[in-house]
Amino acid sequence: MIVSGTKELSAPRDTVWEVINDPAEMAKLMPGVESFEITDERHWTAKVKVPLGLGGLKMTMNFERLEERAPEFAAMRAKGTGVGALMDMKTSFTLSEAGEGTSMAWEADVKIAGPVGAMGQRVLQPIVNQQVQQVLGALETRVSEAAASRGGAEQGIHPASPEAYSAEPEGPTHSTEES
Repeated sequence: MIVSGTKELSAPRDTVWEVINDPAEMAKLMPGVESFEITDERHWTAKVKVPLGLGGLKMTMNFERLEERAPEFAAMRAKGTGVGALMDMKTSFTLSEAGEGTSMAWEADVKIAGPVGAMGQRVLQPIVNQQVQQVLGALETRVSEAAASRGGAEQGIHPASPEAYSAEPEGPTHSTEES
């Protein structure tokens, strides 16, 4: 089953790239992650509880970064195993600047085998869609937080504080008084 879409994010492309290209950040965005371990810069593993109806399916997910072109494109593969299911998922995203924000085009090709996969696309599609929406919502919140923490934080001054603005006008001033 292939799911895809576009998500508009109110953060600069570099900020979005840093969040979605960091395995530890991505683990925070995924629902049901119970534990997470980075093997190396291209491989990581997560123990996940995927919600299915009344219960949840516990899976071990092995992730591999397949390709990346910073800060615009990345692709990854996730293979999951659990009691009653095998999952193979390839995902990719393309980031482009959109004004002061970022437009993210994404795609996921999800294949599920075993008794859970036998439930069929009609049953699994709403579950996959719900999981995708949770990840995208968490991503939107996280990149907004990351972008806000950078605006003025580098100087240690909040952008809205009075210290961020000079009391004196810049440049020479001219008076045009006549007697």
